[in-house]
Amino acid sequence: MKNPEDIIGLFAHAWADRDAQALAGLFAQDAEFVNVVGLWWHDREAIRVAHAYGFDMIFGDSTLSFVESRSRRIGDSAAVVHGKWKITGQVAADGSVAGERCGIFTFVCEKLPAGDWQVVAAQNTDIIHNAESIAVIDGQSVPSDYR
Repeated sequence: MKNPEDIIGLFAHAWADRDAQALAGLFAQDAEFVNVVGLWWHDREAIRVAHAYGFDMIFGDSTLSFVESRSRRIGDSAAVVHGKWKITGQVAADGSVAGERCGIFTFVCEKLPAGDWQVVAAQNTDIIHNAESIAVIDGQSVPSDYR
């Protein structure tokens, strides 16, 4: 990546191509990645394996698009990039097509000595409409609104 903000387009492109190798290649060898349900991968290979599985089993016909992004440089060699996304075409566990989801990615990027950028950490968070938090009720996480 020539700029940290490039992560938004490059991630979406790798997703569209179902290219887990290219997607993982955006990350440092020892990168951290936390997905929307708290699964936590600790290196590039684990990120690749998880996304290859996702493309095969869950997201094979999906469309991911980023609808908004913001970035903030932290000195000359670090940046945080946020991208609001939506996804359609996900396959539900029963094989049906799931409804549209949206969420926010947080990417932490570092500048390499040669001048390119890479992702060192990412966290993906679903947006749950009409909820302020999650409550565990009878062992199940339930979106909750306290207003």
